[in-house]
Amino acid sequence: MARPMHGWLANWLERHQHPVSRWLHYVGIPLTILACVVAGFQLHAWRWDLWWRPVVLLGVGYLLQWVGHLLEGNDMGEVILVKKALGRPYVAVSPRYRADAAK
Repeated sequence: MARPMHGWLANWLERHQHPVSRWLHYVGIPLTILACVVAGFQLHAWRWDLWWRPVVLLGVGYLLQWVGHLLEGNDMGEVILVKKALGRPYVAVSPRYRADAAK
Protein backbone atom coordinates (compact mmCIF):
# COMPACT_ATOMS: atom_id res chain seq x y z
CA MET A 1 0.00 0.00 0.00
CA ALA A 2 1.38 3.41 -0.96
CA ARG A 3 2.09 5.95 1.74
CA PRO A 4 0.33 9.29 1.52
CA MET A 5 2.42 12.16 0.15
CA HIS A 6 2.69 13.85 3.56
CA GLY A 7 4.17 10.63 4.99
CA TRP A 8 6.79 10.52 2.24
CA LEU A 9 7.60 14.20 2.71
CA ALA A 10 7.88 13.81 6.49
CA ASN A 11 10.30 10.91 5.97
CA TRP A 12 12.34 12.94 3.46
CA LEU A 13 12.52 15.92 5.82
CA GLU A 14 13.60 13.63 8.69
CA ARG A 15 16.41 12.20 6.55
CA HIS A 16 17.59 15.65 5.34
CA GLN A 17 17.86 17.85 8.43
CA HIS A 18 21.26 19.45 7.85
CA PRO A 19 20.58 22.84 6.20
CA VAL A 20 23.45 22.58 3.69
CA SER A 21 22.42 19.04 2.77
CA ARG A 22 18.88 20.19 2.19
CA TRP A 23 20.00 23.01 -0.12
CA LEU A 24 22.29 20.65 -2.02
CA HIS A 25 19.26 18.43 -2.58
CA TYR A 26 17.12 21.42 -3.62
CA VAL A 27 19.60 21.96 -6.46
CA GLY A 28 20.67 18.36 -7.12
CA ILE A 29 17.24 16.75 -7.45
CA PRO A 30 16.00 19.14 -10.17
CA LEU A 31 19.30 18.65 -12.04
CA THR A 32 18.82 14.88 -12.13
CA ILE A 33 15.23 15.29 -13.33
CA LEU A 34 16.37 17.80 -15.94
CA ALA A 35 18.97 15.26 -17.13
CA CYS A 36 16.16 12.80 -17.91
CA VAL A 37 14.14 15.46 -19.74
CA VAL A 38 17.15 16.59 -21.79
CA ALA A 39 18.02 12.99 -22.64
CA GLY A 40 14.44 12.38 -23.77
CA PHE A 41 14.44 15.43 -26.05
CA GLN A 42 17.81 14.47 -27.49
CA LEU A 43 16.68 10.91 -28.19
CA HIS A 44 13.54 12.23 -29.86
CA ALA A 45 15.61 14.58 -32.05
CA TRP A 46 18.33 11.93 -32.65
CA ARG A 47 21.03 14.28 -31.34
CA TRP A 48 23.61 11.67 -30.34
CA ASP A 49 26.40 14.26 -30.56
CA LEU A 50 25.04 15.99 -27.44
CA TRP A 51 25.16 12.87 -25.24
CA TRP A 52 27.36 14.65 -22.70
CA ARG A 53 24.68 17.18 -21.64
CA PRO A 54 22.38 14.80 -19.73
CA VAL A 55 25.42 12.90 -18.44
CA VAL A 56 26.89 16.09 -16.94
CA LEU A 57 23.53 17.16 -15.47
CA LEU A 58 23.00 13.72 -13.92
CA GLY A 59 26.56 13.54 -12.61
CA VAL A 60 26.47 17.01 -11.02
CA GLY A 61 22.98 16.41 -9.59
CA TYR A 62 23.98 13.15 -7.95
CA LEU A 63 27.32 14.55 -6.79
CA LEU A 64 25.54 17.37 -4.94
CA GLN A 65 23.17 14.90 -3.28
CA TRP A 66 26.05 12.58 -2.37
CA VAL A 67 27.91 15.45 -0.70
CA GLY A 68 24.70 16.30 1.16
CA HIS A 69 24.46 12.76 2.50
CA LEU A 70 28.12 12.86 3.55
CA LEU A 71 27.33 16.00 5.57
CA GLU A 72 24.15 14.43 6.89
CA GLY A 73 25.81 11.18 7.94
CA ASN A 74 23.33 8.80 6.30
CA ASP A 75 23.01 6.66 3.16
CA MET A 76 21.44 7.85 -0.09
CA GLY A 77 17.99 6.41 -0.86
CA GLU A 78 19.23 4.28 -3.76
CA VAL A 79 22.02 2.87 -1.60
CA ILE A 80 19.46 2.00 1.09
CA LEU A 81 17.36 0.07 -1.45
CA VAL A 82 20.38 -1.97 -2.58
CA LYS A 83 21.53 -2.62 0.98
CA LYS A 84 18.01 -3.71 1.99
CA ALA A 85 17.84 -6.10 -0.98
CA LEU A 86 21.19 -7.60 0.02
CA GLY A 87 20.25 -7.80 3.70
CA ARG A 88 23.00 -5.37 4.69
CA PRO A 89 22.77 -2.72 7.44
CA TYR A 90 22.10 0.85 6.37
CA VAL A 91 21.71 4.31 7.92
CA ALA A 92 18.39 5.89 6.95
CA VAL A 93 18.46 8.74 9.47
CA SER A 94 21.72 10.06 10.84
CA PRO A 95 22.16 8.98 14.47
CA ARG A 96 22.61 12.61 15.55
CA TYR A 97 19.12 13.45 14.23
CA ARG A 98 17.18 10.30 15.20
CA ALA A 99 14.39 10.90 17.70
CA ASP A 100 15.49 7.97 19.86
CA ALA A 101 19.03 9.40 20.12
CA ALA A 102 17.71 12.25 22.27
CA LYS A 103 16.86 9.83 25.11
